[in-house]
Amino acid sequence: MNIVILFFLTACAPVLKNPPLGNPTLQTPSYLDQQYRIQVGDQLDIKFFYNPELNEQAIVRPDGCISLQFVHRVMAVGLTPEELTEFLTKKYAVELKKPELTVIVRSFGAQKIYVDGEVSKPGMFPLLGFMTVLQAISQAGGLKDSARMSEVIVIRHGLDGQPFAFSVDVRKVIDGTDIRQDIPLKPFDIVYIPRSSIGNINIWVDQYIRKNIPVSTSFGYNL
Repeated sequence: MNIVILFFLTACAPVLKNPPLGNPTLQTPSYLDQQYRIQVGDQLDIKFFYNPELNEQAIVRPDGCISLQFVHRVMAVGLTPEELTEFLTKKYAVELKKPELTVIVRSFGAQKIYVDGEVSKPGMFPLLGFMTVLQAISQAGGLKDSARMSEVIVIRHGLDGQPFAFSVDVRKVIDGTDIRQDIPLKPFDIVYIPRSSIGNINIWVDQYIRKNIPVSTSFGYNL
């Protein structure tokens, strides 16, 4: 897991150097409005309004395709449900007079987020529906005492595929002063919790003092 996180952090280095540390809620609406695109492992329902006998369920295969009656192999990965609906409507128009159908994503097969840094159980976690930064941290066992709660970094890929980063202050979420900081996560987001300055001092003391200078924890007194 640490290798994966380090890879992403390395790729994001130019972005993290000067991350936008302002209120992240100013940035999120455009990303929340972005339509979901079908991925490998998703389970799709294809429902016909006037030809229910053609209703099908299909799982997106590793090659990105689904198999359906009449139209057979169809590439689904990368399309929105609306785009796939439009494509299938045209395909079924060859067999049906006025096909009316819709594509529904019943379950999401490949949605994951990553949590690393000062949490009890860093790792990769499934993104099942709606999940916020604080919920992801909870999935990872909660924050350590050494966590820098005021500057939790979220790394995300933008519409152009390039990573960018911003910070959220989970202290304000916990004390209720600004719950908007607890933003919803998107697939493959990385939530990185850095170490606080106190945490860094404790590590320095442990590595350079306690492990190198013998300190006795028992004291004798002459009465």
